[in-house]
Amino acid sequence: MSSPSSILHPPFSRFAKWAGFVKLSHTIFALPFALAAMAVAARDNRGWPGWRTFGLILLAMVGARTCAMSFNRIVDRKFDKANPRTANRHLPTGQVSLAGAITLCALSAALLIGASYFLNPICFYLSPVALAVICFYSLTKRFTDFTHVFLGIALALAPIGAWLAVKGGFAFWPIRDGAILPILLAIAVVFWLIGFDIIYALQDYDFDRQHGLHSLVVRWGPRNALAAAFLAHMVMWGLLFAFGLLCGFRVAYLVGLLVILGSLLLEHWLARRRSLKWIDLAFFRLNALISIVFLIVTVAEVVFPRVIFFGR
Repeated sequence: MSSPSSILHPPFSRFAKWAGFVKLSHTIFALPFALAAMAVAARDNRGWPGWRTFGLILLAMVGARTCAMSFNRIVDRKFDKANPRTANRHLPTGQVSLAGAITLCALSAALLIGASYFLNPICFYLSPVALAVICFYSLTKRFTDFTHVFLGIALALAPIGAWLAVKGGFAFWPIRDGAILPILLAIAVVFWLIGFDIIYALQDYDFDRQHGLHSLVVRWGPRNALAAAFLAHMVMWGLLFAFGLLCGFRVAYLVGLLVILGSLLLEHWLARRRSLKWIDLAFFRLNALISIVFLIVTVAEVVFPRVIFFGR
């Protein structure tokens, strides 16, 4: 008779395989910004839009990111196989079949559209546009050096979508609850992505040059590209400061901004070492910390404003 662990092991191993295929853990980059936009949009209800809306936002986010990553792995499979850094990924090694990857991509696209349908009409009508934008990024490295910008735009749809999910539309007045807030946050995400995607692209500088793939690292060289990445991150920090100012945030948010600034400075200090040993820390851990800290302090300001403002 099989033990319980042997019975449960195959499903868990299959989930781990597919989660690894789409880098499910990297959802932590965009999701906190979407949830922060959701909390601000629902601030009249102490940052909570209700379980139904919250659940549908999560489903839409998972569907969108899974679709985008599956599409990326499908269209880049030949480059991934040729690149020593990515040769062990699931499609090049046969751990995942091409048919399985295409099926996952289609199902996750359907999940996004379905979740959007149950959210509200504007989310549903815009869901095909969102799918086109998030998938288009994967093709850009073939013809433009500004591929990082397109990735930023793809992830910037997360706070915009979450805002629309709660509000059901855009209104620019009053500013405290206006569309300028998610737009400002989306632009901040674009610059954040430009910065850390340039750092990530350093790993493939030689490979991309040899295979005719485009990036700002290839165009400007590592040193100049890193300077541009640093500038992008400083712009991102300034935009987050402006976002908090327009929202009326104070103490907790300012503390969070200081943590984010320290994380950005550490990321760029590590990036200049030009060793692959730092990439996990600089790319994943520090940027995950940035997004999580931003979510925590934003929600804290929305849910507990009087406590944070010492009763004022």
